[in-house]
Amino acid sequence: MSKFYFNEEQDSYDAIVVGTGISGGWAAKELCENGLKTLILERGRMVEHIKDYTTANMDPWDFPHGEELSIAEKAKRPKQSRTNKGKSPDSYKWFVNDLDHPYNETKPFNWMRGYHVGGRSITWGRHSYRWSDLDFEANKNDGHGVDWPVRYKDIAPWYDKVETYIGVSGENVGLPQLPDGQFLPMMELNCVEQHFRDEVYKNLDGRIITAGRIAHITGDKPFEGRTKCQFRNRCSRGCPFGGYFSSNSSTLPAAERTGNLTLRPDSIVSEVIYDPDTKKASGVKVIDRLTKEELVFNAKVIFLCASSMASASILLQSKSDRFPNGMGNDSDQVGRNVMDHHLGAGANGKIDGYDDKYYKGRRPGGVYIPRFKNIDAKSKSKDYIRGFGYQGSASRKNWKDSVAELSMGVALKEAILKPGGWTMGVGGFGEILPYEDNRMTLDYDKLDGWGLPTVTFDAEIRDNEFKMREDIVTQAAEMLKKAGFEDINTNNSKYNIGHGIHEMGTARMGRSAKTSVLNGHNQVHAVPNVYVTDGAFMASASCVNPSLTYMAFTARAANHAAQELKKGNL
Repeated sequence: MSKFYFNEEQDSYDAIVVGTGISGGWAAKELCENGLKTLILERGRMVEHIKDYTTANMDPWDFPHGEELSIAEKAKRPKQSRTNKGKSPDSYKWFVNDLDHPYNETKPFNWMRGYHVGGRSITWGRHSYRWSDLDFEANKNDGHGVDWPVRYKDIAPWYDKVETYIGVSGENVGLPQLPDGQFLPMMELNCVEQHFRDEVYKNLDGRIITAGRIAHITGDKPFEGRTKCQFRNRCSRGCPFGGYFSSNSSTLPAAERTGNLTLRPDSIVSEVIYDPDTKKASGVKVIDRLTKEELVFNAKVIFLCASSMASASILLQSKSDRFPNGMGNDSDQVGRNVMDHHLGAGANGKIDGYDDKYYKGRRPGGVYIPRFKNIDAKSKSKDYIRGFGYQGSASRKNWKDSVAELSMGVALKEAILKPGGWTMGVGGFGEILPYEDNRMTLDYDKLDGWGLPTVTFDAEIRDNEFKMREDIVTQAAEMLKKAGFEDINTNNSKYNIGHGIHEMGTARMGRSAKTSVLNGHNQVHAVPNVYVTDGAFMASASCVNPSLTYMAFTARAANHAAQELKKGNL
């Protein structure tokens, strides 16, 4: 990305995309490549690939306070710092200042936001997994939520397209609950992870353990403007190599190359404008973040990709005579069904042996254990529905572990030159059901610095998730024990929705306008030229990381919009 604005700003476009993150970048790329003059709006600051990754090559001693944020910066991020994100000096700038961007909580909710060009595509975990029909059919089969209007066969070609374009390192394992894909060479497991894989397979009825499928370039396939992962594991700082996929390194430059893209940062979208004569949206209202000037941009089609909660907020703020409760909210489902993935439950242990082995580089991913519960009659749980997977890794303990038992002298000097023993941990990622009263609402009595209502969250996990977490702990400990690990410790920490940073729901897809917000092509039922393709459209959560699914649905929806425009239907 070479310029602040790719094209001269104008008032009217073929398409407007709100948000520059994983979904927004894909929407812009596909719309532009289909020949549509597209304006992409970002509420935060400009970020240029490579140039603005200012900490990418810094070491701990290069920061004024080492690996700690200053007290003044910590004070600005009381909520963003609840997770491991947002509180490190090498990457805190990718997470918002809570004082400038407040939100409210009836129940604790960890809302991690990145207001800048590229959004959280700069800081995402890169795990990329396909859904299966086990996921798309779950709501229909167990009666929770509404039936998805699509099935795996509808999305599979778009998964192919996205994986091929972004580059996903992984292994095909032949499991129906985790469909195989178009993968670059798998990142190798280290010796203890391979031991764990072999022993679990042997002792637990062929249970599969594989490497995490992560959006990092491996192998020799060329990717324009990007090169392969360097195994630095400094991903959260922004990758100057483009070794992992981000909007900044990939989709936004692709959109720019078409000559059809205009990028406008510092542009807070306050509402989508409804035209009662055409029964379509005519454009969006924007507040300039810096000047607070109010602007209007018009377009034939609009994509909301601002993130699940932000897109829902825009819909709720988009009131008119036709939509007194917010655009597309005839069903009263906008803002409801807030979901995430619950985490913080699992186990770890030690293993003897392999003292003559180590690993090279800092691999940015570990092992993945696909879902194995509630996939058939044999694996059915009597205590809960849906399922979970695991992520984890093995490593050699740091020299610091020896210091507590040593004082000084020769013994200490020898100890710090040797790596410690091997340990391994696995943590579960579990599905949260789509509860209708898990919701976000707008508070018009508490306005932000731009005069817009703040968001209030009222969401929590329930009995199904609590029982699932107990099994996550039990199964993790059993796998480690069966694989020969000792001194096994379990954990089941307190979890708040949002902590998984996979917040979704709020404008769900469905088959009926009476019970959902969007149709099977991500269009607002009553306003067909408005598409919502970020996490808001999710009707259920599965137990796998959602970003690959957001990208696949976005690519599909953008191509649908382009075809509908050409046919004159929008």
